[in-house]
Amino acid sequence: MKHRLLFLSGYVFIQSLAIAQAQWKPVPGKITTEWSAKVDPSNPLPEYPRPKLVRKNNWKNLNGLWQYAIQAKAGADQIPTQYSGDILVPYAIESSLSGVGKTVGKDSVLWYYRVIEVPASMRKGRLLLHFGAVDWAAQVFVNGTKVGEHEGGYDPFSMDITQALQKGARQAITVRVWDPTDEGPQPAGKQVINHSGIWYTPVTGIWQTVWLENVPDTYIASTLQTPDIDRQQVNISVNTTGLMPGDEIDVSAWDGSLQVATKTSADENHISLPIPDARLWSPQTPFLYRLTISVKRKGKTVDEVGSYFGMRKISMAKDAGGVQRMMLNNKFVFQYGPLDQGWWPDGLYTAPTDDALKFDIEQLKALGFNMIRKHVKVEPARWYYYCDLLGMLVWQDMPSGDRAGNDWSQQLRIKMPEGQKVDGSHLLTSQLPGLVFDKVRTPGSEAIYRKEWKAIMDELHNYPSIVTWVPFNEAWGQFKSKEIINWTMQYDSSRLVDGASGGNFFIGASPMLDLHYYPGPAMPDPEIYGHDQILVLGEFGGLGLPVKEHVWLDKGNWGYRSFDDQEKLFQQYREMINSIPYLIKSGLSAAVYTQTTDVEMETNGLFTYDRKVLKYPREKMFKLHQQLYHQPDN
Repeated sequence: MKHRLLFLSGYVFIQSLAIAQAQWKPVPGKITTEWSAKVDPSNPLPEYPRPKLVRKNNWKNLNGLWQYAIQAKAGADQIPTQYSGDILVPYAIESSLSGVGKTVGKDSVLWYYRVIEVPASMRKGRLLLHFGAVDWAAQVFVNGTKVGEHEGGYDPFSMDITQALQKGARQAITVRVWDPTDEGPQPAGKQVINHSGIWYTPVTGIWQTVWLENVPDTYIASTLQTPDIDRQQVNISVNTTGLMPGDEIDVSAWDGSLQVATKTSADENHISLPIPDARLWSPQTPFLYRLTISVKRKGKTVDEVGSYFGMRKISMAKDAGGVQRMMLNNKFVFQYGPLDQGWWPDGLYTAPTDDALKFDIEQLKALGFNMIRKHVKVEPARWYYYCDLLGMLVWQDMPSGDRAGNDWSQQLRIKMPEGQKVDGSHLLTSQLPGLVFDKVRTPGSEAIYRKEWKAIMDELHNYPSIVTWVPFNEAWGQFKSKEIINWTMQYDSSRLVDGASGGNFFIGASPMLDLHYYPGPAMPDPEIYGHDQILVLGEFGGLGLPVKEHVWLDKGNWGYRSFDDQEKLFQQYREMINSIPYLIKSGLSAAVYTQTTDVEMETNGLFTYDRKVLKYPREKMFKLHQQLYHQPDN
């Protein structure tokens, strides 16, 4: 009877789908991007969601209209029999594009329900159900049977649902989500229940693509590829499911249609491909090699995937003056880019379309930036793919959580550009090394952080654009810093680690020493710190300009320093940038300007929140930034 009810409600759902699509519309009341009008509720974000591991056939996008219900958390253990209406997946329920615009909160749970069609062509082998990201704790049911659960709002997860399928094409999927936002210890980034200032609207539930994938009984689940330009090779490991004795892994690298290298191995964990005279990946030349990986059984291909890699190296080394520098492909390249929140007025965590997702990266490239610091958020896989493709360096933050009760004390002596004075209230003169201001987290809170940070690093390892891991930001939830920094460095020795961006510095614990200084610019004193650590300015600027009819709120907007017209804004920005070459010569390796776009009440973006207005002259900005990359010592 239970299954009959499921399919009865599924039949009604399918019959009403066309009507619901016609009725769906974004929740009004806030500004929107131009892409909002291009969202097709019958097929939102239709692009293949996993460009680093591609199977061309037998996948199905499940984005679109689902049904939803919000229930009190107490006693909400049974799948609902009634739903409140339609929600457009994969936009969070609080967003305009979801068509709902409701807050859930820690005392409630959010249910999703949809009946899908699984064609006969996808019933051979195994059927995997993929979620790009669900914030935060998800339980998944297929035809009323629980197939798995997952905690973590920023890492993708998959479930083999083969055994839960029923006869026929129609299958019912139900997802239960609970998210305490900032009222729990889990990573939440800048989401808060009472959003204001630098804290933004909650994001609950499914916020990245949901999709089905049909795979053989033996299949490639993931790969790990690490370039080594010094040894002229790329090191590959392959994670398979159902591998049988005698099976072999075949790997080949391609420069377009030209095969560069190939190897067949019975050891899936240690495969090295020689890449002689490699074309190196960099912001100027973002060349990507194509990679084909297959499982062979008695000479026949059992499974095959496509991927790619970039030959690049990120490291540290001393310059002629004995100051540590951040090196790209064994050369000093000054890295300059914006703090990038990755928020959207219509989709919140989720870009309205793939073109929108790509837009920010393309525009920052056109403005002359060569780096982006992805701030306390993780993006969908396609965002990193575009950074790889376009040549944009990425510093990846761990989303912050468990922020309450932090003890924040920056203990640094700073250096200012010539001719500039320091505001005494910001002069940090203590030189005492290794002072401990760590937060004490509960064992449960620690476990949540460690599990998700590892999952994020695993998921993002293959993107050559990512050159720096940032475990902590501004002491937000910062705990056991030396231990976490050391673990991060050991877990991925192919990248640098910015242990505490603007937080409690722990002199000498991290390869990078990172100062936040508004409006700036400034840097840690190279005479004191520069011989042991790379010196970076992890945040500065924050020049604000609200643009009428392009603001989230009409009142209460702010920037670290506010202006009333674009010409004055650019003049101040130009003065800042013109002072950075002095700091570069003194030992500064990178700087991060706040920020890419306005976000909700913050109006210190290069663009307005809706991306409709660029506040700065594009050509002048590009030319202005070139002086940062063409220093005599570079």
